[in-house]
Amino acid sequence: MSKDGNNSAAEFLPDRLDLTSLREAAAGCEGCDLYRAATRTVFGEGPAGAAFMLVGEQPGDQEDLQGHPFVGPAGRVLDRGLAEAGIEREDVYLTNAVKHFSFTRQGRRRIHQKPTAAEIGACQPWLNAELAVVEPQVVVVLGATAARALLGRAFRVTRQRGAPVPLGEATAVATIHPSAVLRAPDRDAAYEGFLADLKVAAGQRER
Repeated sequence: MSKDGNNSAAEFLPDRLDLTSLREAAAGCEGCDLYRAATRTVFGEGPAGAAFMLVGEQPGDQEDLQGHPFVGPAGRVLDRGLAEAGIEREDVYLTNAVKHFSFTRQGRRRIHQKPTAAEIGACQPWLNAELAVVEPQVVVVLGATAARALLGRAFRVTRQRGAPVPLGEATAVATIHPSAVLRAPDRDAAYEGFLADLKVAAGQRER
């Protein structure tokens, strides 16, 4: 919590901005209350200078346990989509708008709970810092939470997905979160739409 009483990660940012120092500092972030129940901070992974930054919502159950983004079922959908869209993983930095797992308990199970606007805002300094350090050419916005963090609350993924829009010096392309493919009544159709959006993103890279 910041000195003015508002939830924010800003005071936890290191003086020196590089991916190593950011990751180390984020491990101790208490900028909102999500750290209390989560196992750990799950920070972004990938090279500085990656051409593509992919931004999801938050870590899931497996990501929280393993400490890496997109290692659960949605990550496998994403890996398949990237490969089929021609996006090399070494050209990708993966992260989430919120760095701690938000969940409710049902017996022994931990059920994903969508982050609140306050939690998204509290985590924004980490995402802004990652963008500043990585300087991607293309930002792939995965789902509504990431869209709110990066493109504003008025942006609607359902209406504006697959269309390149400017984001600072980069180009952003929004699509559904890969977990939405898994939840869709027609997974094949949902995946084809997801893949089409990734192909648009792949085409935005400067040659």
